[in-house]
This record gives sequence, structure tokens and C-alpha cells, in this order.
Amino acid sequence: MALAAVKGEKTLAELAQQFDVHPNQITTWRSQLLEGAVSIFGSDARTEPVAPAIDVKTLPAKIGELTLVNDFLSGALSKAGLLPSAKR
Repeated sequence: MALAAVKGEKTLAELAQQFDVHPNQITTWRSQLLEGAVSIFGSDARTEPVAPAIDVKTLPAKIGELTLVNDFLSGALSKAGLLPSAKR
């Protein structure tokens, strides 16, 4: 309906009668369509590459760090007798 209003082939009164909607609603929808179309298809719309949410360059270092922490804690808890170890 908003697209038909943008095309301008029929008057607002004709569109309102055809779709059984108030002319003010058609005008509102038409303006929303035009504003949205400018943001999508406008010349200012630039496609920028989307950066990954996680920095994949630092992941191996972080995995290594966490492995060391886990090994240290499991060793310390095993020595304290708080963690039963299957390695004994």
C-alpha cells in the first residue's frame, strides 16, 4: 500500500477506499517507507566488513594461559587432598 502511494498512480483517497484505510495512515506508511528506503538504498550506505566478535589472533594465547591455570589448580587441589586424582 505504501509502495502504491509512492508510485503515485492513484490518489490518497482512491488508495484509502481501495485498501479500507484512513488516508493519514497511508501518508504515515509512505513517509516511513521513504525514510527506510533512504537508509537502505541511499548513497551513504556503505558495506563495511564485519569484524568478528572474538579476536581470533589472541585465542591460542588465551587457551594456553587457561590450560596452565587449570593444570596448576588441579595439581594444588590434588596435593591438598581436595581433588581426587585419577593419575595416582
